[in-house]
Amino acid sequence: EVQLQASGGGLVQAGGSLRLSCTASGVTGDDYAIGWFRQAPGKEREGVSCIRSSDGTTYYADSVKGRFTISSDNAKKTVYLQMNSLKPEDTAVYYCATKIWVGARGTFYPSLPGQFDFWGQGTQVTVSS
Repeated sequence: EVQLQASGGGLVQAGGSLRLSCTASGVTGDDYAIGWFRQAPGKEREGVSCIRSSDGTTYYADSVKGRFTISSDNAKKTVYLQMNSLKPEDTAVYYCATKIWVGARGTFYPSLPGQFDFWGQGTQVTVSS
């Protein structure tokens, strides 16, 4: 079974920083992506960031560009999301998810939850004003 565990959430004041971690287990291939999504109460899940294991290609939502940085340690199967200059609107449960490719690849949309195969349980991020 593929399992993802997100951690690192907490309570922080506006302008502060947090670093989230996502550790994957059971991923046997080398071609996969790990993405971060967030969901606030009463709102739909939205894509935040994503990184591709094979080439390090990254994606950021417009709302977090310049503030968040995604990175990976492929040996540890761990992805990090450094979140700086946090805003109250960043408050949400943050989930990590993975997309695994075997063989041919089509167009990949890292902002879409439906693109991903496995999900972790999420970690709460709360930013106070």
